Amino acid sequence: MRHTLPLAPQFYVTAPQPCPYLAGRMERKLFTALQGEQAHELNDTLSKQGFRRSQNVLYRPSCAECSACLSARIRVADFAPSKSQRRADRRNAHLMRRTRAPWATEEQYELFRSYLDDRHADGGMADMDVFEFAAMIEETPIRSRVIEYSTRSEDHERGRELTAVCLTDVLDDGLSMVYSFFDPARRADSLGTYVILDHIRLAAEAGLPYVYLGYWVPGSPKMAYKARFSPLEIYSGGQWVELSDPDAFRADPHPLSNDPIAEQVAQITLPGAAAVRRG
Repeated sequence: MRHTLPLAPQFYVTAPQPCPYLAGRMERKLFTALQGEQAHELNDTLSKQGFRRSQNVLYRPSCAECSACLSARIRVADFAPSKSQRRADRRNAHLMRRTRAPWATEEQYELFRSYLDDRHADGGMADMDVFEFAAMIEETPIRSRVIEYSTRSEDHERGRELTAVCLTDVLDDGLSMVYSFFDPARRADSLGTYVILDHIRLAAEAGLPYVYLGYWVPGSPKMAYKARFSPLEIYSGGQWVELSDPDAFRADPHPLSNDPIAEQVAQITLPGAAAVRRG
């Protein structure tokens, strides 16, 4: 007999743990499973409410005394590159793009390890092995793509040389950049910027209005680059608002202003307006 999951997903909260972005703070996440026939629709709906996907889970920050992590997206139709972004675009114009099904390769993992060892040696992914990497790429119940950027190698026997990779979800209103990494030896080429610029092009060609960048965290140097893509919208106070002045944005509300978990869950809109149950 065929069984389907209930339309109303259950939501859970992780235990507090040290924040990877802001020193001295603790993070906590609200999350739900992403699986079954409703997975794609649920991902589309919750992404518009500040959630992000990690394999078969949708999550968003739900910290007790902080609300600094804000989901961010670029409004594609109004995007105008800065001078430095145009330079990055020209510098990498020779790269070849290839869009693939979400399937991990050894070449991808080697590039991923080089990137982590150089940029995030003490991060949460530092110990990720090849099997965990494959799970990150391949365990997706929705429409995902691996977008590779490569250059021709001087060694013709090697053919192309993988330079950057992005795991990308295709939403009904945009492209969500789940995770990207690139050759750390080419730091001066601004490859991270280029990959975002190319996703803006891809979204425009597909008629999609947004590119989702993940979380922007004011006060975190790791996330400062996202505010350079204008116009940038952030999900704050239950709605998307344009980030007009990143330096003036205040991300430290009064501790009592954060809604309890039960109220946060009750405010979530689900596909088909189904009721929410908290686990």
